[in-house]
Amino acid sequence: MRIGVIGGGAWGTALAQVAARGGRPVTLWARETEVVEAINAEHRNPHFLPGIDLDPAITATGDLTELAGHDALLVVAPAQHIRAVLAEAHVGATPLVLCAKGIEAGTRLLVGEIAREMHPHAPVAVLSGPTFAHEVARGQPTAVTLACEDGELLGRLADRLGGPAFRPYASNDVIGAEIGGAVKNVLAIACGVVEGADLGLNARAALIARGFAEMTRFGVARGGRAETLAGLSGLGDLVLTCTSTNSRNFTLGVGLGQGKAAAELLADRRTVAEGAFTAPVLREAAAEVGVDMPIAAAVCALLEGAPVAEVVGALLARPLKEEA
Repeated sequence: MRIGVIGGGAWGTALAQVAARGGRPVTLWARETEVVEAINAEHRNPHFLPGIDLDPAITATGDLTELAGHDALLVVAPAQHIRAVLAEAHVGATPLVLCAKGIEAGTRLLVGEIAREMHPHAPVAVLSGPTFAHEVARGQPTAVTLACEDGELLGRLADRLGGPAFRPYASNDVIGAEIGGAVKNVLAIACGVVEGADLGLNARAALIARGFAEMTRFGVARGGRAETLAGLSGLGDLVLTCTSTNSRNFTLGVGLGQGKAAAELLADRRTVAEGAFTAPVLREAAAEVGVDMPIAAAVCALLEGAPVAEVVGALLARPLKEEA
């Protein structure tokens, strides 16, 4: 199975490294000319994944047509750019493995729903879970959810991508796998706020637990399964990104918790903190299905400039209720 990767950021490069294990050829598309040149000349991506030697079997290109004819495409562009990238790609019936996490602004569609709308003949799979790109690229132990409704394709993808240190666990719950990855980005911002405002470890643990309850309610309402959200693509990813400064969303939240403006924090980034774009869309999507998500709403308020003390006070003043 010949793999193509759409997206030359840190995560796309790390997945290309996974797919190239053992010298298997992989073609990686990147929009940035400097990324293409560095990968081909130096077998490195110093712009997005510095300090990692890449497998020479990875070939980079700036021409999406060079991915035509591959047996599967890993789509790793940011969620808000997926539609534009898929519009350029020659897909046909080529399986798409969606590795971006988010909900599209305006349409409130998951990435898989966008892919099906644009390329109805292409089978869709989702790869999601607790993954920091630099650890994956170095070959450190990692486990992910690989979700696909086509069991035969799921098996072939798992065999192709799996290895001694990269373990894909199979699921047929594509929606559940996507929901976990999208919602955890928003909750990671909230946990960063707890850190930045020095609210303590008790508060962080409570926020993770209550945030997971929000994630589960929303995921089930959108057609996912609770057990999927309790797995790697939901709870696993939530724990990782809510507890480490390696998370772009967590570090954005730290800045917000310290009283910095969202516009300032987002302007000073080469990479995307996807949760900042997902939060307002998630608020709309939750209202659409009648799900209460107070933590997600609080993150929206902070991104819109509300003072931290005011937002935290409003959360703590909510009526007491049964745990659910």
